[in-house]
Amino acid sequence: MARPQRILITLSSHADLGVSGKKTGTWFEEVATPYYAFTEAGHQVVFASPRGGEAPLDHLSLRAPFTTANTDRFLEDPAGMRAVQDTARLADVDHRDFDALFFPGGYGLLWDLAADSRVIRMVERALAANTPVAMICHAPAILRDVKSPNGTPYVSGRTVTGFANTEDDELDLSRHLLFSLENDLILRGANFTKAATNWQPNVVQDGPLITGQNPASAPVIAKALIDLLA
Repeated sequence: MARPQRILITLSSHADLGVSGKKTGTWFEEVATPYYAFTEAGHQVVFASPRGGEAPLDHLSLRAPFTTANTDRFLEDPAGMRAVQDTARLADVDHRDFDALFFPGGYGLLWDLAADSRVIRMVERALAANTPVAMICHAPAILRDVKSPNGTPYVSGRTVTGFANTEDDELDLSRHLLFSLENDLILRGANFTKAATNWQPNVVQDGPLITGQNPASAPVIAKALIDLLA
């Protein structure tokens, strides 16, 4: 019997939204919905984060109207909660042991994953090996410094998406952010796509890279990754 395919889900370890005094972390819906999609498709899931241990979840994503049936289910799921509260330390994980990499979004990763040389190298090596990499919401910010083997920006000439400037603006959070992922990816030559209106699902695939725009894209990007693995 074929072994189950393994997906590494990397979460942020960062809990503070700049100097705003607000708390952040990983957006819960983008953890819960893909987690159940992956496990119910028969895949094994491992959670990791830069520091290991408990990965902070964005407080806003734990409250209505941002909760979903899957976030409610996850909160009542001892195995799921234990996995998020006791993530593996990324330095102790070999991405080559996995069949795909998945990065949920949330503002926290702008401060750690997007500037983490280990994460950037891991993504570069996975994409160069044609290993599927899926990123949702703010996670495509990691692509800002990801290079192709020839040294050019990986996103140059590729179609991608991610959390749009207009969505940051609507939350009144743009002024607190280190950078705009939309602007920086366009600056590096990406063909950046957006849904016609904020908060609508939008997922695009370009080679082994799959990107999703926002939390509403979580079920769509999870299915796209499952389909790519199949």
